[in-house]
Amino acid sequence: MTSHSWNMPEKPSLDGLEEKWNKRWAEDETYKFERPASREEVFSIDTPPPTVSGSLHVGHVFSYTHTDTVARYQRMRGKHVFYPLGWDDNGLPTERRVQNFYGVRCDPSLPYDPDFTPPEKPDKKRQLPISRRNFVELCLKLTSVDEKVFEDLWRRVGLSVDWSHLYSTISPETQEVAQRAFLHNLERGEAYLSEAPTMWDVTFQTAVAQAELEARDYPGAYHKLNFQKQDGGVVEIDTTRPELLPACCALIAHPDDERYQDLFGTTVKTPLFGVEVPVYAHRDAEPDKGSGIAMCCTFGDLTDVTWWRELQLPTRVIIQRNGRLDLETPEWLVNKEPYEQLAGKTTFSARKAIVEMLQASGEMVGEPEPTQRKANFYERGDKPLEIVSTRQWYFTNGGRNEELREKMLERGKELNWVPDFMRHRYEDWVNGLSGDWLISRQRFFGIPFPVWYRLDENGDPLTDEIITPSEDQLPVDPQSQCPEGYTEEQRGKPNGFVGDPDVMDTWATSSLTPQIVCGWGKDEELWNLTYPMDIAPQAHDIIRTWLFTRVLRSHLEEGKLPWHTTTLSGFVMDPDRKKMSKSKGNVVVPTDILDRFGSDAVRWRAAMARPGMDSPFDEGQMKVGRRLAVKLLNAVKFALMDAGPAETSKIKNPIDLAMLATLAQVIKKATDSFDKYEYTDALEATEKFFWEFCDDYLETVKERSHGALGEEAAESAHAALQLALNVMIRLFAPFMPFVTEETWSWWQEGSVHLAKWPTTDELPAEGNPDLLSAVSTALIGIRGAKSNAKVSQKTPVTLAKISGPKDELELLKLAEDDLLNVGHITGDVEYIEEGTEISVSVELEQQEK
Repeated sequence: MTSHSWNMPEKPSLDGLEEKWNKRWAEDETYKFERPASREEVFSIDTPPPTVSGSLHVGHVFSYTHTDTVARYQRMRGKHVFYPLGWDDNGLPTERRVQNFYGVRCDPSLPYDPDFTPPEKPDKKRQLPISRRNFVELCLKLTSVDEKVFEDLWRRVGLSVDWSHLYSTISPETQEVAQRAFLHNLERGEAYLSEAPTMWDVTFQTAVAQAELEARDYPGAYHKLNFQKQDGGVVEIDTTRPELLPACCALIAHPDDERYQDLFGTTVKTPLFGVEVPVYAHRDAEPDKGSGIAMCCTFGDLTDVTWWRELQLPTRVIIQRNGRLDLETPEWLVNKEPYEQLAGKTTFSARKAIVEMLQASGEMVGEPEPTQRKANFYERGDKPLEIVSTRQWYFTNGGRNEELREKMLERGKELNWVPDFMRHRYEDWVNGLSGDWLISRQRFFGIPFPVWYRLDENGDPLTDEIITPSEDQLPVDPQSQCPEGYTEEQRGKPNGFVGDPDVMDTWATSSLTPQIVCGWGKDEELWNLTYPMDIAPQAHDIIRTWLFTRVLRSHLEEGKLPWHTTTLSGFVMDPDRKKMSKSKGNVVVPTDILDRFGSDAVRWRAAMARPGMDSPFDEGQMKVGRRLAVKLLNAVKFALMDAGPAETSKIKNPIDLAMLATLAQVIKKATDSFDKYEYTDALEATEKFFWEFCDDYLETVKERSHGALGEEAAESAHAALQLALNVMIRLFAPFMPFVTEETWSWWQEGSVHLAKWPTTDELPAEGNPDLLSAVSTALIGIRGAKSNAKVSQKTPVTLAKISGPKDELELLKLAEDDLLNVGHITGDVEYIEEGTEISVSVELEQQEK
């Protein structure tokens, strides 16, 4: 049978394969999840929903490719793979993007305009105020566009997700899950409302949770201030935040600091304002920092919060949510006149003004001394956070409950971590929790809290009289819907009601992705088939947020882990081993490398990055992946040319059997590695064999496959080639889905991605892998001799002397016919039993000059 009888193009190429096969996979629903009879038949994946308001870089492609290799492997192992994908489309990034894109801002006091259209020429500096509902509609409109771009990219990368299970974190279905789970937490006492010191971003005007904090260096200055002691002397303190002096409620020193023993239990007066404040001892004071004694203000930093709580200090808050000092002069100040010059100023302006006043009064020693201090920032913010007192919703998380903390640590021990050392990051986070999880945000595009409050006769909300909907009413929007028993006319009126104005933190939704995708409360059959899920793949930098919060929510709701295994990806670094980020200008755009090298090459490079390990990006490596894909095309073409379907029973030649015996070892290695989620080891084993197969085996049997040693020998070669390539295409399929599907289609039925993963039972058992190794070594010797002599590899060898151990020489004799052909040995072969390794010397036919 000749090559034209196969379904093989005349000139195979990688060009166009992605579009061709993506279309076919969609038409055939190749990756659709079909519900089986039992949970044991399912492999379910809790895939991270990417933030569609952001931009993807090559690191995302690497991480999602890692997951896809596992999904494809499990599918070929016969599992029904439940592999949904979602979009994280609510949150501050989306709101900021909508504001800039359309030139609008949300004003909740405005009425809804059903005919609203955004400005034709958006003005980012003078944004048009619109109603909350209009603003949310624009958010939904823009995210739908972003989501299509993301979906196109992921399809191009070749993710084998079931797109019919696509979800978003703002959809009505997701809102129902999030609100139902919240109501359960509320009923069990795990969700609560509390007035407390809160980390606050004055730019984004929202509360910030501990997991969203980022400590950064920030320029500041030490200011030495004199507090008046009772005996007329002074005590000197150093502070970087003199503008908080009106909020000072105590001085704190370490209990072992001998300098301040006589001050503990006394009071001192604050500069300028003359307020008597106590001096206390506390273990968190730092004797070697500044003068060793610090002023505690409500609130300058998280240490102030600790001292305020543990020492039961008075609350003297002066910084408001807008980042400015309170317009009203605090009643606790003895000297009120200085504050009147500070009221309403930003913290920066207030700092400058109070320093001038302290210098004028002589209560500041010397000039401010410049320093670099650590300040907490919101991870997306540009200004240091302030700590203000606000009423917020919290989930208990173990930060203030030792029993729950221990249970969360136990959950971490139950979980299978890949790689295992990442477990320590989880444990460090749980052990370092300093408070409960703040889940409310002062935003607009998010999932509302399903809560209303009754108003008293003065129109003030009674926050301890919460009104909640029944579960069959979910999802609800308290800003536009009324609770049962009330009418819209009673909204905001005395003895009426008001809806909770806040929305849930985006992590409060993302923490429920297993419940969202598995049909919790809606699809009992799907729930029982997919939950707990099998793996949770993600990047290692969100262990403290996404991984921990999902473990927490599942523990609180189900009393167990949401999945059995978590697989962690590392960062893709730039060539200087710096993390890629837009601010550094070192981001590699995925579409660029996909355009130039193709998806299979990019996926190959992605799979070379081991679980949990950071990997430097080198564009040149993509060329290696593309060369591999091209080589696979050519190898399959060679195996199919001038040959019809071959039968495994025809494989008789010792070197053919040896090659297949070596391939059996590769199958075992790749399978064992994938079962441990070590996809890189599976790829390396497969690729190493493939290159040796092409460089040594193909060259060895080329002449025999063309009939040089007779029909029987040729049939053995053809059958071995086809069987080996059949197996190798399947081994490569999880990594390079497009080129493997293309080559598979030339001579096999159906999709390779629905074919069975290869097993050693498919291969003959009688081959000796050592023979292939011995032949490879002998060939290297023969080729090396010709290269040293600077002659063509086709130059005839008149005498070949092969030395080595007896057992290896006996193996080589089994392959002598192939050696004679590939080595162009026209004379004798002498086997010499000496040495511990095979070595070759040759005499070459004299070439005419």
